[in-house]
Amino acid sequence: MGERTEYWLLKTEPGEWSWEDQSANKGLSKWDGVKNKQAQKNMKAMHVGDLCFFYHSGSRARRVVGVVSVVRGWYGDEESKDGGGAVDVKAVGEMRRPVDLAEMKRDQGLKGFGLFRQPRLSVVPVEKNIWERVCEMGGGYDGDGLGDDDDDEE
Repeated sequence: MGERTEYWLLKTEPGEWSWEDQSANKGLSKWDGVKNKQAQKNMKAMHVGDLCFFYHSGSRARRVVGVVSVVRGWYGDEESKDGGGAVDVKAVGEMRRPVDLAEMKRDQGLKGFGLFRQPRLSVVPVEKNIWERVCEMGGGYDGDGLGDDDDDEE
């Protein structure tokens, strides 16, 4: 019995951890440093295989820039002084076109997106219909099997 894929949005300041940083080191990273209890609760609900939008926050550019997958669910982080934890994620692919926050807010198909309701939350659940709409707006992402760059999946 396979679990169904859940969808999430992970926010990061590009000056702290950018898509370029994520793509390095074979795309693997420990997603940690989350202090907000609601965001930690969301991370604890993640399972291996879940997909996450990689979202650049900050004042210069708020946008979805890529997709990562969860490769290790929540675990305690001994390095954390506040009892926090982490999940491990791996880069799947860059959005073919980044999707800006302002563009998402104008789209009627994204009404009710948790990103709009809780804009300061760093880990946000994403409903499947919202996931699909954001992917459509960005032309998909490298590795989704839909683009010209995914010829190996025939």
